[in-house]
Amino acid sequence: MQLATLWNSILALFFNKQIYMKIALAQTNPHIGDFELNTTKIIERIQEARIQGVELIIFPELSLCGYPPRDFLEFDDFIEKCEQSALRIAKECVNISALVGMPTRNDNPKGKPLYNSAVLLQNGKIKDIFNKSLLPNYDIFDEYRYFEPNRSFSILNLNGKRIAVTICEDLWNIGEESLYPSDPMDELIRFSPAFMVNIAASPFNYKQNEIRKEILRRNVQKYNLPLVYVNQVGAQTEVLFDGGSQVVNNTGKCVLEMAYFKEDFQIIDTDYLSKPIESKPAEDIELIHDALVMGIRDYFQKMGFSKAILGLSGGIDSAVVFALAAEALGSENVWGILLPSGFSSDHSILDAEALANNLGAKHNIISIEKAVETFGQTLEPHFKDLPFGLAEENLQARIRAVILMALSNKFGYILLNTSNKSEAAVGYGTLYGDMCGGISVLGDVYKTQVYELAHYINREREIIPVNTITKAPSAELRPNQKDSDSLPDYDILDKILYQYVELRQGPADLIKMGFDANIVKKTLHLVNMNEYKRYQSPPILRVSPKAFGSGRRMPIVAKYLAV
Repeated sequence: MQLATLWNSILALFFNKQIYMKIALAQTNPHIGDFELNTTKIIERIQEARIQGVELIIFPELSLCGYPPRDFLEFDDFIEKCEQSALRIAKECVNISALVGMPTRNDNPKGKPLYNSAVLLQNGKIKDIFNKSLLPNYDIFDEYRYFEPNRSFSILNLNGKRIAVTICEDLWNIGEESLYPSDPMDELIRFSPAFMVNIAASPFNYKQNEIRKEILRRNVQKYNLPLVYVNQVGAQTEVLFDGGSQVVNNTGKCVLEMAYFKEDFQIIDTDYLSKPIESKPAEDIELIHDALVMGIRDYFQKMGFSKAILGLSGGIDSAVVFALAAEALGSENVWGILLPSGFSSDHSILDAEALANNLGAKHNIISIEKAVETFGQTLEPHFKDLPFGLAEENLQARIRAVILMALSNKFGYILLNTSNKSEAAVGYGTLYGDMCGGISVLGDVYKTQVYELAHYINREREIIPVNTITKAPSAELRPNQKDSDSLPDYDILDKILYQYVELRQGPADLIKMGFDANIVKKTLHLVNMNEYKRYQSPPILRVSPKAFGSGRRMPIVAKYLAV
């Protein structure tokens, strides 16, 4: 009863303006290892906040070096640059304090050499350090590889205000399915803080925002404290961050929500925490679209590239990638190459040309018929009288890749991969052919979602020709070929794949759900036997709760579920 009374007294003071504070939230898009850029961004925001009378400005998790830095953390020089940059920023922190995410050293010879920390910069010094307690080691996360978990808890005292500082995962161990034996906030609440701060690098997937908001709300309700949450934004190769930083009052209502998929800077007075705002959640396909556009744009900018090339088949996948790339990079920076063979239909060529014209993008036609004929003659003594089959189909895909890569090398364009998740899952693609590319745009987007994306892209005007959307999908590598010749209908296939890949449901579970047993066995067999192909795929922009790549680690030669 005494503790509850103390909390209520603190909150009363907080909302009666006796604990007034002006806080800035700086949602930044760092570039991993670019200390000059990251430091400059942080300093600019500090200067802007100081002019407006801000007491505390808050930046995301590991914002100084970028998240996830991975094995760069094993280089002593990398850590030294972090420390030097922090001191440079601290010199700007006069009449203002900054909370910045960065790795710090563990002085104890036992344990991992580093902490994942939030450092308080003030008057030219690192005034205080708060270390992350809960280190995720699942899906794309591998933090326990580098960091020592915090075991010593303290509160941030700033100008008479007591603040509980947490880092990303520290707030996620809440609810019945908790992964860790204890909650950092259970320790910090003993210091009677006025509110919570959480700095984060919470990766995007199209289900994450609703889950994240629920996690924040649960923490607010459990501890009866307002929460200031600052999340990273931007793409770090395949890992995407959506931002969406927010402030939640002690009743669980959002009073400030920042931009998604772009940098943002907002200031809030603690006087106004009682004034909730209304926000309409975006549809999944809108989130996926915006995430992919950001992913393409950041990949090119951070790698120092500006121009993209891809093969235009007249099909739905290449059309969607072409439209997304044009939005991300500008139509003038995207080059579509039509590579027809003797099996390409006239309407596919016309559809591809119409798409390029609708976007105002450059395109060229390079027939591969002579190249296919030449390869056929070269291989004829070895193939002899064997019937036309998979080798000849794959040869066409590889000839196209050779031409695209030659143009890429010659003119400095980066090849975009256009394979979708359904194809990647069942191995419906050619290694060193249509699986080539610097980045896979749709590798985490199921075929049925690709069609949704096409409709979303066409929401205001026809960009992707209607015929591209309505015709039966085909690789056009043999006469009258259709995807359905080799695969179940995508409506069925994608549902099975989602249950198996995202939700980890085995064959018995899928059959119990009502899926045909033979289709289940065939599909899972294809998924498992084609793991070797996915190991050789380009990085995939991650938009789902379980993407192929670093977040799904499967052995190549495993026997499990083999049928």
